Amino acid sequence: MSQHPMNQIGRTIVGPGAWKGPEIDWTREGLHVLSAEEVREIDAALAHLLSLGELDFPEITPQTFPLDRVAALMRSLPDRLRNGCGFLMLRGLPRERYSDDDMARVYFGLSSYVGRPMTQSYLGDLMGHVVDVSDLEPKSRGYRKGGGQLMHTDSCDIIGLMCLRTAISGGESRISSALAVHNWMLEHRPDLLKVLTEGLYLKRTDEDGRRATRTYSEHKVPFFYGEDGEVTCYLPTGYARLAEKSGQRPFTPEESEALYVVRKAAASPEHTLDMGFKDGDIQFLNNRIMVHGRTDYEDHKELPKRRHLLRMWLRIDSWPKLPQRQVFHTDEDMRLWSRGRRRLMELPSTHDRDLLNPDVEKSMVE
Repeated sequence: MSQHPMNQIGRTIVGPGAWKGPEIDWTREGLHVLSAEEVREIDAALAHLLSLGELDFPEITPQTFPLDRVAALMRSLPDRLRNGCGFLMLRGLPRERYSDDDMARVYFGLSSYVGRPMTQSYLGDLMGHVVDVSDLEPKSRGYRKGGGQLMHTDSCDIIGLMCLRTAISGGESRISSALAVHNWMLEHRPDLLKVLTEGLYLKRTDEDGRRATRTYSEHKVPFFYGEDGEVTCYLPTGYARLAEKSGQRPFTPEESEALYVVRKAAASPEHTLDMGFKDGDIQFLNNRIMVHGRTDYEDHKELPKRRHLLRMWLRIDSWPKLPQRQVFHTDEDMRLWSRGRRRLMELPSTHDRDLLNPDVEKSMVE
């Protein structure tokens, strides 16, 4: 979602969002360290929220989580991420002061000033848990598995990630500019850029598809789309790979090569920036111009000690609507998914308990 008036597919994209990892000083361009006063404000907002009783996540709003200076910071994010470098790391939350559940409440409260939370999967979750549970949940999506993650974009306007716990080693956030990837494809493989502009078929996981309107995209979904002088990038490489592997939507040799090359370009050291998460960090990304993944990591065996991030998908009503051809998860899909949601299911304590005790009556939280 580039803002330069001349930006369009097939021309070199310029602007602050078209950066290369080795050339950007992210601590200057995309880091905000909370001041002591800002932390006190967040503390007071959490205390107010807790005084209202055990509110469910949809009830955590600017009214129930009242902020002042921090509210202005959070409300500035959509414009900052749209017209700047496309990312911001919020650092300085005193992680040791909060329980996992209160960290989740703070994160949701802060995000309520940025945009509207979106449902993320068939579970109905408004806050996803990025943690390796592949031993407990065999049909997990990629963000619920361990190891490195290939570069991709999600299905929202802004994606937020809060770090509850880091890994023993590794597991760094790896990001790159999809606009810079477009420019690389234009220079080196304009033939494959044309393929990606025409689009690829996508496939959801079977569990997500069964509880939504469909499993496969109705048409080819463009990875790069230009409209009204803006370039919107959507690189759902995992979904494209699922479609390709399924054999139900055969890819041409050119489409397979285009998917491989764009994934490789997005992960190239020429483009990537590794941002080391610290406990309590919150990273916000403009999902329309950013690609993200993670490095491989070594994790703990015990679930409560494993690397654990909280993820939010946010919709920004002040932004132009996402081009219809690039919408894979529709409002109707999310409405169908939301049927599976249970009260307070996003709390880390509830999440872990349900995984470790799947036979326990879930009505305890309903």
